[in-house]
Amino acid sequence: MLNIKTLSVKNFMSIGNVTQAVTFDDSMLTLVLGNNLDLGSNESRNGTGKTTIINALSYALFGVPLTSIKKDNLINKTNAKGMMCAVEFEKDGHLYKIERGRKPNIFKFIVDAHETDNGTTDEMQGEGRNTQAEINKVLGINGTLFKHLIALNTYTEPFLALRAHEQREMIELILGVTQLSEKADVLKETIKEVKSNIKEEEFKVKAQQEANAKIEKTIADLERRTTIWNKNQDKEISDLQLGIDRLSKIDIEKELKQHELLDEFNAWITAKTATKKELSLAEKALKHSDNVRTSILSDLEQLKNKSCPLCKQDLHSNGHGTLIKQKEKQLKDANEQVDKAQSDHESATAASVVLGNHMEKPHVSYGNIQHAYEHKSNLENLKEKLETKQKETDPYAEQIENLKDSAWTDVSFKKLNELTDDLTHREFLKDMLTKPDSYIRKLIVEQNLKYLNSKLQKYLLDLGLPHNVKFKNDLDVEITELGRDLDFDNLSRGERNRLILGLSWAFRDVFENLNHPINLLCIDELIDSGMDTMGVEASMAVLKKMSRERNKNVFLVSHKDELQSRVTDILQVTKENGFTTYEVTKDFVLE
Repeated sequence: MLNIKTLSVKNFMSIGNVTQAVTFDDSMLTLVLGNNLDLGSNESRNGTGKTTIINALSYALFGVPLTSIKKDNLINKTNAKGMMCAVEFEKDGHLYKIERGRKPNIFKFIVDAHETDNGTTDEMQGEGRNTQAEINKVLGINGTLFKHLIALNTYTEPFLALRAHEQREMIELILGVTQLSEKADVLKETIKEVKSNIKEEEFKVKAQQEANAKIEKTIADLERRTTIWNKNQDKEISDLQLGIDRLSKIDIEKELKQHELLDEFNAWITAKTATKKELSLAEKALKHSDNVRTSILSDLEQLKNKSCPLCKQDLHSNGHGTLIKQKEKQLKDANEQVDKAQSDHESATAASVVLGNHMEKPHVSYGNIQHAYEHKSNLENLKEKLETKQKETDPYAEQIENLKDSAWTDVSFKKLNELTDDLTHREFLKDMLTKPDSYIRKLIVEQNLKYLNSKLQKYLLDLGLPHNVKFKNDLDVEITELGRDLDFDNLSRGERNRLILGLSWAFRDVFENLNHPINLLCIDELIDSGMDTMGVEASMAVLKKMSRERNKNVFLVSHKDELQSRVTDILQVTKENGFTTYEVTKDFVLE
C-alpha cells in the first residue's frame, strides 16, 4: 500500500516562513475551506491557498506543480528564498521522505532515515532523472497518473479530452500494459548485453579463426620449406656419396704405398745414375793412370838405354842418373794413381752390383705424394660430411608439430550459437511485450477492460449519470445515451464532472487491483463546478463510502459551506497579511 503520511511546506507560493503541515494518513473525509481575511470579509473563499496543498504535494513528489506555474514563481514573493516542500510516505514497510527546495536548490530522497544502524539511508542530491525515476518506481505512479488518480482538479485536462495516443498511453499505464513495456525495456537492456556478448564472442571466434589461418599459413610455409630442405638434403647426400664413390675408385692407401716405393725407385735411379757415373769416371781414371804408367815405363826403359824419351837421342852421363830418378819417382806416383783408380773402379763396380739392374718403376695416379695426401684428406672430409649430413634432422618438423599441438585452437561455435539462440528468444519476448497486436498485450487489455468497464458503469450509476460509457478492445471510448452516440463535449459541465469523477475512480480501482492501494484522494472543486444537488449528494455518498469502507483519506476542496456537516474534518485555509496558514477542525461526525 502507498500511504502518503504528511506534507510540510515553507515559503511556497502564499505560505510563508512558518512551516505549514498537513497530515494524510487518517481515514477521514476532510473538507478544505478557504478564508481570505485580506479581502476584508470572513466569507471570502478565493485566493486563500487551498490548491496550494495539491501543488505542493505534486512538487514534492514529482518536481512540478499541478498547475502551470514556473518553478521560480513557486517561491514566496515576500521572502523570496528558502522554499521547501517535504513529503513522507510509506510503502511495503519502508518509510520514504522527499525534500525539494529552491534558493537554495535542494533535492533529497531518503529511505528509512528513522531506523538505526540496521536501516538504509540513501540520499541523492541534485535534480537528476535517475533519482526521479527511482521515486516513480517506488510510488508506482508518475505525474500523469497522480493527476488522474489522486489529485482530481479542474486544471487538469480531462482524460476524454486528451488526444487518442495520450489516452492509449494512460490506459496502458493503468491496465498494466506499460509494465510490459518496462519489462521490455529490461529485456532491451539484456538484449544489448547479449548483443555485446555476441560481438565479443564473434570477435573471439574470428580472432581464433584468423590465428588458426595464420598458423595454417605458417605450417604450409614450413611444410614447403621442409620439402625444399628434404630435397636439398637428398641432393647434398647424393653429391657427397658421388664424391666419395669417385674418390674411392682409387685405393689411396695403395697409392700412398706406391709413392713410397716411387720414392725408393727414384732414390735407386739417382744412386744408379751416380754409381754409373762414378764407374765411368773410375774407368777413365784407371785407363788414364794406366796409360800414364805405361808411358812412364817406356820412358824409364829408354832412359835406362841412355836414350832421351822425347828426342830419342843419347843422353850424356852427367844427367842420365837424375832423369832416371825422376822417372822412377813419376812411375811410383803413377802406380799409386793406378792403384787408387783401380780401387775406385772396384768400389764403383761393387756399388753398381749392389744396386742391381732390374728394379721396375712403381705406377701412381698422382704426380706427387702431396696430391695423394690431399685425395685422402678430401675423402675423409667427404665421409665426415656425409655422416654429419645423414644425422641432420628436419629443422621445421618440430615447429610444425608444436604449432599443431599447442598453437592451434579448436574453434567452438557452441557459446556463440547459445548466445544467438538466447538473443532470438529475448527478441521474441520483447516483440510479445511491445507489439500492439501481440497476444499478451491483447489478453491483458481484454481481461482488465472488463473490470474497468464494470467499475466505470457502477460509479456512473452511483453518480446518477444515465450515460453508458464503455472502453472497446482497441481502447477507444464509446459514450451513448438512449442508443445515441455522444462525444465528451456533448455533455453538460455537471455531466462531464461526474464522468471525470467516475472514470477516475474506475481507473483507480483497476490500478489498485493490479498494483497497490493508495490512501489519499484529493478532489479540487470538481463537485462545485456545475454539479447540481443530486450530483453533489451522489458524489459525497461515494466519497463517504470510500473513506469508511476503503480507509481512504479524502480531501475535498470546495467553496460549499454546506458540506461542512457532511465531513469528519475541516482543514481551514486562512490567508492573512499575504500569508496562508492551515488549521484542522475535528470532531465532526459524518451523517
